[in-house]
Amino acid sequence: MPETADPIRVEREGATALVTITHAPVNAISRAVAGALLEALTAAEADLACLALVLTGDGDRYFSAGADLTEFPRDADDVTASVELTRRLEASRLPVVAAVNGYALGGGCEIALACDLRICSENARFGQPEIKLGIMPGWGGTQRLPRLVGRGRALEMLLTGEPIDAARALECGLVTRVAPLADLRQEALALAGLLARRPPLAVAAIKRAVHVGLDRPLEDGLRREREEFVRVLSSEDAREGLSAFLEKRPPTWRGR
Repeated sequence: MPETADPIRVEREGATALVTITHAPVNAISRAVAGALLEALTAAEADLACLALVLTGDGDRYFSAGADLTEFPRDADDVTASVELTRRLEASRLPVVAAVNGYALGGGCEIALACDLRICSENARFGQPEIKLGIMPGWGGTQRLPRLVGRGRALEMLLTGEPIDAARALECGLVTRVAPLADLRQEALALAGLLARRPPLAVAAIKRAVHVGLDRPLEDGLRREREEFVRVLSSEDAREGLSAFLEKRPPTWRGR
């Protein structure tokens, strides 16, 4: 089915890119949506004045209901763009905040999982219902969800296909805060704005250390942390941070 409107909307709020999925009626992730999100992420990363990104869904019911079932995948090649999107979100130099404004199901939940931080509205629901269709998650759900909420909670969601509400998501660590729907956008932008004011080299290094280290034995993770620490320590930003602290003034980060 051809797209009849732009699948996403990109806005700028200071140093933050606000990217909204606008694929009515449920913000499903079609190939066009996945491609547009990848393009928006690439453009934001290339803009050195952009220091954070917020990803959300249009409306007040759906962050994203998951893969567009009118384009049901036939093989692994059909999910390449969506898998690449989750990898790129995780590896991005930008801190990425998912503002989950309703249902985040299937691939929609998996995209939220690939973001660095997740906040949600009180009406949010998170689920991996693929098993109800006789299939399984294919965009990272079986790997990222257990890392976030633990094996037992993840398996319950993955094997039953039943969603959890915002309160449960907060309790198990899937999200870091819950906000009234009317306040969600501003809370997400405020959080992203805070992250954008942090030194960008250190932000990117922390992301690499966490995402790479968690997939390896502790000693390997500690070795990666030391490598990132030494790299950041020799930067202009590190010298600026120390000088600003001693001089009791706000630092000016240059990203180098």
